[in-house]
Amino acid sequence: MAAGKRTAAARGAWICFLDETGQSLRPPKGRTWAHRGRTPIVAVSARRSPRVAIIGLLCLRPGHRPRLLYRLRVHRGRRGEPKGVTPSDLTGLLRAAHHQLPGKITVVWDNLPAHHAALTRTFVEHHADWLDVAWLPAYAPELNPVESLWAYLKTGTLANLAAHGLDHLIHVIRTAIKRLQYRPDLLAGFLTGTGLQLEPPQLVTSRVQRQ
Repeated sequence: MAAGKRTAAARGAWICFLDETGQSLRPPKGRTWAHRGRTPIVAVSARRSPRVAIIGLLCLRPGHRPRLLYRLRVHRGRRGEPKGVTPSDLTGLLRAAHHQLPGKITVVWDNLPAHHAALTRTFVEHHADWLDVAWLPAYAPELNPVESLWAYLKTGTLANLAAHGLDHLIHVIRTAIKRLQYRPDLLAGFLTGTGLQLEPPQLVTSRVQRQ
């Protein structure tokens, strides 16, 4: 990971952390207010519900405003329909990032099978002029700021959400992510929470005056 960051700095590249999550019509549980002795109840369907898979790409570069790009994969329960993120979704998001971000890109991600798929590897190899990959250590979600972004989303906007249906859930997710896109301070804070830095710390030297 450290070597990947040094490479990105040397190339003047954007460092883009990527991660995936998903949300069904069953909302995450969250703390809320209620009358004493009356536990809040959120009514949801007991049947297998549709699902929305989300890919988030948090892009940072010294001297630039943090950027958040994303894609949704909607699973409506049809036979043969992908339930999660596909290599085509990943490469589509990376291609969009290339068009929106000036300069080279170093994408940082984990060892999800879709990241190792033949289509993904071929895409990275064919675009080595602007795209590089750095791998996170195994079992280290605390190093990926997008993990904190998902936690923020699910403990806030999506907590206890009684969505009227799949379209309502999609609308809520898109609206919440759009608001995050206009919060560069918050996006930068997700990186701060990992303990990682975009630039190496400056060495401070001092002169000792001779008596």
